[in-house]
Amino acid sequence: MNANSVTDLPTETNRLRVLAMISSMRGGGSEQQTLLLLRHLDRRRFDPHLFMTDPTGDLLKEIPSDVTIHTLGEQQSLSRLHLPGAILRQQIHHLKTLLIDQRIDVIYDRTFHMSRIAGSAGHKASVPRVSTIVSPPNHALPLLENRYRWLKKYQLRRAYLRSKSVIAVSQQTARSAEKYYRLPPNHVVTIANPVDRSRIDQLAQLEKVERDDRWTFACVARMTEEKGHRDLIEAIHSLEETWPIELEPIHLWLIGDGPLRRELESQASSLQLHQVSFLGTQGNPWKYIHAADAVILPSHFEGMPNVALEAMSLRTAVIATRIGGTSELEKDRPTLWWANPHSPESIANAMTELATRPDEVKQRLDAADNLLARHHDTQTQINKIESLLMNAV
Repeated sequence: MNANSVTDLPTETNRLRVLAMISSMRGGGSEQQTLLLLRHLDRRRFDPHLFMTDPTGDLLKEIPSDVTIHTLGEQQSLSRLHLPGAILRQQIHHLKTLLIDQRIDVIYDRTFHMSRIAGSAGHKASVPRVSTIVSPPNHALPLLENRYRWLKKYQLRRAYLRSKSVIAVSQQTARSAEKYYRLPPNHVVTIANPVDRSRIDQLAQLEKVERDDRWTFACVARMTEEKGHRDLIEAIHSLEETWPIELEPIHLWLIGDGPLRRELESQASSLQLHQVSFLGTQGNPWKYIHAADAVILPSHFEGMPNVALEAMSLRTAVIATRIGGTSELEKDRPTLWWANPHSPESIANAMTELATRPDEVKQRLDAADNLLARHHDTQTQINKIESLLMNAV
């Protein structure tokens, strides 16, 4: 490992080798944020590397060409052993060897599984780490981990205690992590997700989405339990009776895929909701966000929703459930339209309120512009992460 002292700051030929860790590049919020970090890290100070356990996804082609990519070898990715933890132990051993061979100076691990691998491998290889927690663990871990949850919770607590710094993407997530893992007070620092406004605007303008005059809402999310798609479909069904007659009819785009897709398609079909379109995974979801009248996030919990930030950046109105880090997207002035989680009626009311109060739309979008500039600026937030990476060494 390269040993740089605090006073020996890296130069062009002596940069810190930082290894970012993510499961894949399929396009979720953590993948997008990891890619954003890799793009914007100061190349005068950092030599970026990327580790993936599953090197797949549409975002692979967007990784900067100067990023060194590391993946599990075929023999490591599939274990023939059926003992509990066998695959994890393989991954830890593989990562430890990689850290030493590649002389990695500091690790940036993001998501639960990456932190479990890095917590042990980094400790064994004496490589410091900066970890990021993206969802309130009291909600997310029970949903994502059904087997040996107590053991995984213990492993994560130990991993975060060993981290030089732990980042949470929202204050709600930070408080949840400190309580759930019994971490020391102020062990977790909040750095809200940045949003690359110029890049998103450029991607949104690449193609024009053809749409009609209907009131078009978009929901962009993986189709899993916590994203609340069932509530949204029920809300659309209830609006068939209550939608103001003077307004154009409703059209809903559901963008994304996931284990609940067939069930959701069946729900929409049984309710005869012909105004709901399942568009699947889209390589450029931003063109749909830009074309929609509003984006809806009916989530049951969130850390810091990238989709809301991206919609606000594109000046598309947002309806969201007031939960977790999403509630932090409003400060001193209204920026979003709010609904209650698990409440189709509340979602339907918010949709109607937005559509019938056009004068408020511009006011809230202007307030959203101001909020993004103050709290989610790309370079400002990346600089904060860079400082933690530097201080970790």
